[in-house]
Parts: sequence; structure tokens; C-alpha cells
Amino acid sequence: MADGRVGQLIDTVAWVRIEDGRILCARPRGKDIFYIPGGKREGAETDLQTLLREIEEELTVALLPETVAHVGTYEAAVHGPDSGVVVRMSCYTADYRGTLAASSEIEEVAWFNYADRALVPPVDQLLFDDLVDAGQLA
Repeated sequence: MADGRVGQLIDTVAWVRIEDGRILCARPRGKDIFYIPGGKREGAETDLQTLLREIEEELTVALLPETVAHVGTYEAAVHGPDSGVVVRMSCYTADYRGTLAASSEIEEVAWFNYADRALVPPVDQLLFDDLVDAGQLA
């Protein structure tokens, strides 16, 4: 615990959107890696509130709250040199309205299949593994 970060947990939520055996991923501005869209909660937000806000901010669409369903929660070491920092990602599916588009904070969106697994951080890779095992990811 010398660096003060050992054991730190980053709690996030993510939107799992799969179409034609591919999963939607986004690369934030200034980052070199893609992530499952979503992010960290603000204050006392619930998972649902965080998910709705983050997806609207990142992808300019509105998730339909009545269609949101939890698909799994994953934990893994953070991407990069921050030893001891763990990311928890609670994943949800949901339908949406609007047109998917990268917002000002997103550099690029892409549809990935399992062959693209190395392009996402460790916690996202766990989701990729489960999705391919379930036959949902090509």
C-alpha cells in the first residue's frame, strides 16, 4: 500500500450492444484503447442512472430504461501501469432510440468481434470471453 492505490476499486457500468455477432466499442479522445461504452457513476447515482447518462453523453442515443437488463459483472486489473487498481464493470443490455454517433468525448466507435479482443482492456476481455462462450460474439 506504499503508493496509496493498492486495493483501489473503480466502479463502472457498461452498455453491451451486440449486432450481427459484433459488440459496440468506443475509443475516448486521447486514449489508445477501446472500451465497452459506459463509465463511472457520479455521486449517489444508481447503475441505471449512470448507464443512461453515460451512453447519452458518449453515443448521443437514449437507452430505453424499461429494456435494461443486467448481463454480468466483471472485475480485472486496470489497463496500464496502475498496479493494484481494479475495475468493476456492471454490464447491461438495452434497446435505444436515436442514431448512434460519437460525441465530442469519443474519438471513434467500432464494432468488434472476438478477434479484436486484444484491443480492449482486461475487464472487457472477460466480457468478450463470456459472450463468445454463449455464442453471441463472432
